[in-house]
Amino acid sequence: MKILVATDAWHPQVNGVVRTLGQVAQEASALGTDIEFLSPLGFRTLPMPGYPEIRLALTGPGDIERRLDRARADCVHIATEGPIGMAVRRICIKRGMPFTTSFHTRFPDYLAERLPLPQRWTSDIAWRWLRRFHAPSAAVLAATPTLKQELIDRGFKNVKLWSRGVDAALFNPRKRRGLDLPRPIFLAVGRVAVEKNLEEFLKLDLPGTKLVVGDGPARAQLAKAYPDAVFAGSKQGEELAEYYASADVFVFPSLTDTFGLVLLEALASGVPVATFPAAAPRDVIGDAPVGRIDADLRRACLEALELDRGDCRAFAEKLTWQACAQTFLDHVTEGARTWREKRTRKERLKTLFSNARHRRAAVR
Repeated sequence: MKILVATDAWHPQVNGVVRTLGQVAQEASALGTDIEFLSPLGFRTLPMPGYPEIRLALTGPGDIERRLDRARADCVHIATEGPIGMAVRRICIKRGMPFTTSFHTRFPDYLAERLPLPQRWTSDIAWRWLRRFHAPSAAVLAATPTLKQELIDRGFKNVKLWSRGVDAALFNPRKRRGLDLPRPIFLAVGRVAVEKNLEEFLKLDLPGTKLVVGDGPARAQLAKAYPDAVFAGSKQGEELAEYYASADVFVFPSLTDTFGLVLLEALASGVPVATFPAAAPRDVIGDAPVGRIDADLRRACLEALELDRGDCRAFAEKLTWQACAQTFLDHVTEGARTWREKRTRKERLKTLFSNARHRRAAVR
């Protein structure tokens, strides 16, 4: 079986969407499924306003249709709502092809943080547009139970749960190295941008070192405002794993993330978590003794120092990318199958009604 995944988020971007899709494709291959990506690679691109590291593809319908035809995929999944996602959605609807979608990013919250506009513009209209985008989907995949229920409450249809996993071989307590920094080390990893709420972490009065790994549009401003913090820049692979394992507490101040893969990467590295009581961390770690969830982030950080690193590792080991990939394959194939069955039933009913009208007309 072959699945075509349309995504505006792809390498060299470093984010949860790209990591998730890459890991799922790798695991899907071992499960007998080939995943091909229709991404900005091969298209002319422009930098996204406010995020120059994110390149938006300049696509024409003919280019996208030719790529769809060449792929000869059994199923189509649209991962993002950008130019590529919108183009593939439009073509699938025109051709009567089933497709599934996933909800990765809370764009209304991001817009609210960045644009000085009334809430009805940054939230209500944005949610209305997203609901319309996902409406034709055979299944909308959401990362957590809370997000799934929120989407249902907002009028989204066919919402399915699709959790995440972690590479427990790469992110491992054995990768711990001696960082030449005062301890304890409180670590935050991710894109350095306003919606990540990093300033709430940086302004805390904490002992030791506040360490930020990642890059983004707010890095220069935050580094200037908080010279006591260490900004290490973007890290990947083994180097990133060493930073995780060498920390004493992982701090996750985001209020907008739909999941937060970094939570699992930290836990797999044996590092307890400190976070606000936002939806994503509540769903990911819940009441497990692997983190502290508190509206007082400083208190959460200090209490997390007392947690057992072995418990963190054991918790993360249960969440595998193989299980994540299998769930993805199940939802995508079931969504396409159900959509085709519904369409077949509609066509049969239409034929029956048409035949009945012809018979009545003949009798008259």
